[in-house]
Amino acid sequence: MKPQRWRERMLESTRGQILALLRTKTRTVNELATDLKLTDNAVRAHLISLERDGLIQRQGTRRGLRKPHASYGLSADAEQIFPKAYGPLLNHLFSTISKRLSPRDLRAAMREVGRALANEHVHGLSKKNRAERVTAALDLLNKLGGAVTFQKNGKQLIRGNGCPLAAITVHYPEACLIVETLLTEVIGTPVKERCTRGQPPCCCFEVG
Repeated sequence: MKPQRWRERMLESTRGQILALLRTKTRTVNELATDLKLTDNAVRAHLISLERDGLIQRQGTRRGLRKPHASYGLSADAEQIFPKAYGPLLNHLFSTISKRLSPRDLRAAMREVGRALANEHVHGLSKKNRAERVTAALDLLNKLGGAVTFQKNGKQLIRGNGCPLAAITVHYPEACLIVETLLTEVIGTPVKERCTRGQPPCCCFEVG
């Protein structure tokens, strides 16, 4: 099932309705039951499942008539389920920036973004060997949504079946320099972008 369709089905379900309610403010079991016209036990069953999946968490208690009631809110991971307008926004952003910068300056700006992102993740890597730094780079790209693997067949390649920047790389291939620079900094050796752009996009970076 495609990710977009999965999200739509998730948000249409009772669990999705609970997430939508918790997105606006924290709620207790009783409050959720009232809003959704469900029994308390039915709501608790959904909350147990959502908490197990890391989508919600307890965020304090509320005073009740006989005892305090736990209140629930969204976890940081739950925000990934809700639709985002990143694609159109990033395209407008790059369109504006590309008109103001020369091609050379645009590429330099993308590398600066990659270095800034790398600086958040290179702490403690200086004492690691190359293989460990490659593993760290793969973990980082996977967290960014790249779904990447490391391949050796004459060349050392980092390949991704999805691209975290796919919304903009078709029209603005310079954005790939963000990841190229990120990998260069994290691995500690020059990395060259060899991506295939299209539908679906395929990330590919050659490790020097």
